Amino acid sequence: MKTETRTGLGVGASAPRPDGALKVAGEFAYASDLWLDGMLWGATLRSPHPSAWIRSIDVGPALALPGVFAVLTHEDVPGAKFYGLEHADQPVLAVDQVRYQGEPVAIAAADHPETARRAAAAVVVEYEVREAVTDARRAAFDPACPLVHPGGNVVRHQPVRVGSAGSGAEVVVTGEYEVGMQDQAFLGPEAGLAVPADDGGVDLFIATQWLHVDRDQIAPCLALPEDKVRLTLAGVGGAFGAREDLSMQIHASMLALRTGRPVKIVYGREESFFGHVHRHPAWMRYEHGATADGRLVYVKAEIVLDGGAYCSSSPAVVGNAASLGVGPYEVENVWIDAYGTYTNNPPCGAMRGFGAVQACYAYESQMDRLAVACGLSPVEIRVRNAVSQGSRLATGQVIDSPAPLAAMLRELAAMPLPDPPAYLPSGLSGEGGSGPRASGPSEVPPREPSAASMSGADGTGPAAPSGASGAFLTREEPDPRRLPGGVGRTTRGESVRRGVGYGVGIKNICFSEGFDDYSTARVRVELLGGEPHALVHTAAAEVGQGLLAIQAQIARTELGIDRVTVAPADTSVGSAGSSSASRQSYVTGGAVKTACEAVRRRLEALAAADPGLSLGELLDRYGPVEETREYRHRPTFPMDPVTGQGDSHTQLALCVHRAVVDVDVELGLVKVVELAAVQDVGRILNPLALEGQIHGGSAQGLGLALMEEIQVRDGTVLNPSFTDYLIPTILDMPPMRLSILENPDPNAPYGLRGAGEPPTLSSTPAVAAAVRAATGLALPRVPIRPEDIALAPTD
Repeated sequence: MKTETRTGLGVGASAPRPDGALKVAGEFAYASDLWLDGMLWGATLRSPHPSAWIRSIDVGPALALPGVFAVLTHEDVPGAKFYGLEHADQPVLAVDQVRYQGEPVAIAAADHPETARRAAAAVVVEYEVREAVTDARRAAFDPACPLVHPGGNVVRHQPVRVGSAGSGAEVVVTGEYEVGMQDQAFLGPEAGLAVPADDGGVDLFIATQWLHVDRDQIAPCLALPEDKVRLTLAGVGGAFGAREDLSMQIHASMLALRTGRPVKIVYGREESFFGHVHRHPAWMRYEHGATADGRLVYVKAEIVLDGGAYCSSSPAVVGNAASLGVGPYEVENVWIDAYGTYTNNPPCGAMRGFGAVQACYAYESQMDRLAVACGLSPVEIRVRNAVSQGSRLATGQVIDSPAPLAAMLRELAAMPLPDPPAYLPSGLSGEGGSGPRASGPSEVPPREPSAASMSGADGTGPAAPSGASGAFLTREEPDPRRLPGGVGRTTRGESVRRGVGYGVGIKNICFSEGFDDYSTARVRVELLGGEPHALVHTAAAEVGQGLLAIQAQIARTELGIDRVTVAPADTSVGSAGSSSASRQSYVTGGAVKTACEAVRRRLEALAAADPGLSLGELLDRYGPVEETREYRHRPTFPMDPVTGQGDSHTQLALCVHRAVVDVDVELGLVKVVELAAVQDVGRILNPLALEGQIHGGSAQGLGLALMEEIQVRDGTVLNPSFTDYLIPTILDMPPMRLSILENPDPNAPYGLRGAGEPPTLSSTPAVAAAVRAATGLALPRVPIRPEDIALAPTD
């Protein structure tokens, strides 16, 4: 068989994204752009209370409004009234009580979106407000705490027990750490269009991350067989985990089936904050014991994750936090207890790096404390304890693929540091801050010299104190864009100090703990317009990560065909699993590769029977060739419920970050000057897309470190808007130095290693460590707020 000329846009090339030009030009159709003649608009009434009994619901005033076609409550749910990702504990519409502010109580459909909103607001609900459970530790440990759900407030408790933690150490450091509630902050709000079908079913066009699991939850609630609930992926404006759970899917479908009309629902920005899950807030207490030269002897940890009102993916988040709770470090004695709890706070679930992000912030903060206690640099303490191929995790799982963490750290430390601007105090060369300020009485842990502030310029050994006197090298007017506070011109550099910090993260790739994790791909090769053409069809959700391009690249590589089309993702093909856990390139990429190989074998057999023909001639003679294949990664196993032991993960990925920050220590403002990262990706499939993933993950980690937090007080959200919930802008993101390593994983397709989540882990502790270096403050919580720096007690 003679193969066709190749474009060079296969695996390893920076192939353009099929949706890229449309998105840049503003012509891409997102879910919120969906439209059908005669469609109605849906709206949701949500609870104003975090915890209350529902005593009555009166929909009469809403139905009396002109233009209103339907107003539905839980009594109108045709099938199962509860659904959920792991446990069916979440009501389609509140039944007898509400468990969080923003819980859906009633839905309305009308001929205009404003009419629908007015109808929802006109529903009269009588509530009996009750005590809200808002402290996750109280929920987990206080037997007198009210129950959020009848079965108890602990969703999952996962211990990890190895050896005899707590003895034999010459140096011990302890710390308590907190991580705030981060939002995924995607720009495209929840949206979808439900269309009633002639067969009594429904066709749903939806922005989601997991078409088949959506269908599996929707169908029972509609009392329909799965084949009558058909989902097609609409344009997705970002996801990051928040679209794994259902939002308006069942509501739009119920309204469409009741009215016999297409129904569209689009959340506004404020409603979006209530309509999806968030990152679990965490409280963590760690104790690290080591030898005098910095070798870890034991790690003890208690991790409490606030799952909010419903289960969502909290069990998996707890499993990740427990299994990866000591980080990528060798330690023979481990004692971890990880808990996920129910509270009356907003529901929390999947977000980029879930579970591993929270633990990473704590164990990396501990490694910096340990470095100071042992007189080592932040890089050296990590190098001395770094895992490598053949090391065991705390769960007993052996790392059986390359894990060159020590080399990655040394490469990161060797990268040049940015030159310090002239307005920084004399004696500073970019390697740390001006030294710690003395602390007065405080409830926070005593301030210690930061590990980064004590490191040499190469980060590999202790340095002499900087001796900064506060004198200025010049009085030149600095560029405000380079200063903390930016173009607000809040400072001219008088109180600015520079700090450097490091962070290391390890993340599991794909689903873990025995989940049947697979993807399905259908590949068809045929003659179109006289030329060979390949059609790739999967249910994998393109959520902005570049998966459409990757699928086409794999087909070009395996089939030798330039013209490749990726069909819209829908439920007419087998499941592709979720676009989460950094798994789609691995699992759906593996499925596309396997299906292409099956097609190629059939074409080669035809060519052997009819030698001398080109591919086009074979297809002209024999017609299309199509194959469907499933791809599964190697099996994983649940963690032992008592010891936490087990080969629970498929693959592990490493990323290391160095952050350089300038901090105005009087105003508490922080400017991240540079982020540098080294990441091992196994094999690069698309260089440009990969760099974008590392940049994007680093941006979300920076946001968690310095600005992103949903403020919740007594179960009430205080900042459900992008005015008050701050995310990094182009002015907040610094230049990045990247080194991308390729050490192939022999168990993965093409040797690739999932890459989307790891940079989110290590960037947060690196930025926090750099701020500690500049200020000398302990800063045990992220995000770090200006008042944490400016109002910190001093002598």
